[in-house]
Amino acid sequence: RVQMVESGGGLVQTGGSLRLSCTASGLPLDDYAMGWFRQAPGKEREEISVLSRSGRNTYYIDSVKGRFTISRDNAKNTLYLQMNSLKPEDTAMYYCAPVGSDPNSELGFTPLFNYWGQGTQVTVSS
Repeated sequence: RVQMVESGGGLVQTGGSLRLSCTASGLPLDDYAMGWFRQAPGKEREEISVLSRSGRNTYYIDSVKGRFTISRDNAKNTLYLQMNSLKPEDTAMYYCAPVGSDPNSELGFTPLFNYWGQGTQVTVSS
């Protein structure tokens, strides 16, 4: 059974940084394009960043471009999201998931499976 585990969230002040991690039991992350998603209270889950399966291509929504960096350590089977210059509007629960192509979505990807971990909470105070 696949289990996604996100960690690294916390409470930071505006302008601060966090690095989120995502590991998966039973799922080699380098077999898939991987995405980070977030969901703020009262809002739908949104895809914010994707790393291609090869690791050569990255995709970001405009609101995080230049501030967030997605990466992967294949040896550790871990996906990362380095988040800098955090803003209060980044406050949300963050999730990771394998993704597949979807030309109708903003970044061109959509979750492949219905595998969601517990997420990790990021709270940015103003």
